Amino acid sequence: MSGQITVLIVDDHEVVRQGVKAFLDAQPDITVVAEAGCGKESVELALEYVPDVVLMDLVMSGMDGVEATRRVKDASPRTQIVVLTSYHQDEHIFPALQAGAISYLLKDVNMQELADAARRAARGEATLHPRVAARVIQEVHGSNNRGLNPYTELTLREIEVLKLIANGLNNSSIAERLVISENTVKGHVSNILSKLQLADRTQAAVYAWQQGIVRRG
Repeated sequence: MSGQITVLIVDDHEVVRQGVKAFLDAQPDITVVAEAGCGKESVELALEYVPDVVLMDLVMSGMDGVEATRRVKDASPRTQIVVLTSYHQDEHIFPALQAGAISYLLKDVNMQELADAARRAARGEATLHPRVAARVIQEVHGSNNRGLNPYTELTLREIEVLKLIANGLNNSSIAERLVISENTVKGHVSNILSKLQLADRTQAAVYAWQQGIVRRG
């Protein structure tokens, strides 16, 4: 990437736009070419200026940042979208990334980090806030595991313990029944909950009945 990095700032709060613009314009390699106060305006300005980078707020009246991101990318595929928002819930993160945003930052980012993220975006490199990155990784891991039957991951001993949990036995009774220590039972229970992604032994019992691991009668 050579020359000036051109940036369009999109936020419905003027004070935010002015603060970001003042800092970025002070960078020797970045120029803010325009500001937009809403999603619709951002699409129009992206068509007019074809900026290298758009700093996109998500929650705005009218067209929100996700739809604006999608339309900007449709209109100018070379333009990279850096989300800059206060929201880090799944319903904001994943639609924004799916719409074409390359980076996702929260508004607690410092200005220098924001400028560096704009530079990386202009080179086609992503930047994710650590909290957002953790959610993305968690989702990817979850997607890889979906479709697998977690029951098949249990050892024979863990299946025995699960059956006894489903039949209402506590750890002490399970230890006595299997002739193992109560601490060993606790370890098996912890592994079962982890492998089945369940919160407690009650959920484990319900799971065992639903999956037919234990049957009435």
